[in-house]
Amino acid sequence: MSDVQVSQPQGNPLKGRLGPRKIVIDPVTRVEGHGKVTIKLNEAGEVEQARFHIVEFRGFERFICGRMYWEVPVIVQRLCGICPVSHHLGAGKAMDVIAGVDQLTPTAEKMRRLMHYGQVLQSNALNFFHLASPDLLLGFEAPVAQRNIIGVIEAFPQVGKWAIFIRKYGQQVIAATGGRRIHPRLCIPGGVNQNLTVENRDALRKDIDQIINWCCEALELHKSFVHSHETLHETFASFPSSYMSLVGADGGMDLYDGTLRAIDADGESIFEGVRPVDYRDYLTEEVRSWSYMKFPHIRSLGREDGWYRVGPLAQLNCCAFIGTPIAEIARKEFMALGHGGLVHATLAYHWARLICMIHCAETIKKLLFDDDLQGTDLVASGQRRSEGVAIIEAPRGTLLHHYAVDHNDQVTSANLIVSTTNNNEAMNRSVTKVAIDYLAGHEITEGLLNHIEVAIRAYDPCLSCATHALGQMPLVVTLEDAEGSVIATRIKE
Repeated sequence: MSDVQVSQPQGNPLKGRLGPRKIVIDPVTRVEGHGKVTIKLNEAGEVEQARFHIVEFRGFERFICGRMYWEVPVIVQRLCGICPVSHHLGAGKAMDVIAGVDQLTPTAEKMRRLMHYGQVLQSNALNFFHLASPDLLLGFEAPVAQRNIIGVIEAFPQVGKWAIFIRKYGQQVIAATGGRRIHPRLCIPGGVNQNLTVENRDALRKDIDQIINWCCEALELHKSFVHSHETLHETFASFPSSYMSLVGADGGMDLYDGTLRAIDADGESIFEGVRPVDYRDYLTEEVRSWSYMKFPHIRSLGREDGWYRVGPLAQLNCCAFIGTPIAEIARKEFMALGHGGLVHATLAYHWARLICMIHCAETIKKLLFDDDLQGTDLVASGQRRSEGVAIIEAPRGTLLHHYAVDHNDQVTSANLIVSTTNNNEAMNRSVTKVAIDYLAGHEITEGLLNHIEVAIRAYDPCLSCATHALGQMPLVVTLEDAEGSVIATRIKE
């Protein structure tokens, strides 16, 4: 990655000029997918409008129609090359409902959980180490040539080790359960197509204690960053909000199954115990002209007040406890940041993400010593249904799959509310807050613009829920006057 290049008329057209201006960041970098940010400033240089646009189109809800329902778990995971397992399992759970299966066999249930926790582990490791740590460890305005994973490895060699081997381990779990690391094949309606071999089990057992230790060490390193930047951590892109996630029947964290819980900014219940099939009674989606991504909100609160956040921060705020010992101790320390209430800091997503990684690693260890994984009863059966809804906690938060199927076994409709969609309004509000706090009245610099991207990266968005484009995408920032004439352009290759 090269340094920022500047192309503008002779002299400095920005000197003494506050606005009106329009700033465009296209694309947002170090995230999965392609999006852009537009910021409009008035004559006084104050932010009038800031928007996070999703400019890619995701057409899976249309072209999945007509396919046989048992094909869907394999097809729909092509939505994303980063978190295909989440879509594979979400669709698989929905197809269980259509197959009339309400309870999987123990082997099938635990195989899916093992795969899922391996996926959440590796994906959260990708976000934290590869995408976010350059900002956190090197500084938001560090030289752009240094502010990347290579720069992190040079300054913090142990982080490079964690980045490679924790993610590798999660991918090995996926391969052991689904046959390959990307786009695995495990789910079939009503169960799974294989168990865990003893050879794969023993190989995974060998390294799991080291993975848990490394996750804990990474958390301690991150806590040192937080404690040395307390004001930044508490205020950057932050605001009170509602939260939503799955929780288990006992109120504990459950990333694979459970019912929906939503709480307001004070931690008071908005709804509890919502089954996946009833989601439309509680959630609705809004379309806006400037983004391909929808804006969900809670029906009872309306579009202005009904938005919420999902993901690791929501998972910790919503659950009553975590059922693995090291992660539960870490959760209690984390929740103390809220001084008796919820934790609302946007940068706290990273702390929460590391706790989720510890929980995933602990859960994987527990599962690896469960003999049910070598069981041979893989598939259950039931009375065929015409509709199936499933919800799972993906690495980025709550993911919903809803399908209808006709008498020919062909999909007739599909609705997916992905994790990033749930966070859409919150990401826009974070972008607006950072623009107001850091850009108003200032000349554009690459470092200041990176503050906008830091806010977006905290949510770990998968912008199109699709595979990445090949090659390198440049960052182009254009400054226009009130008449739309370009007065400055900055390009980062």
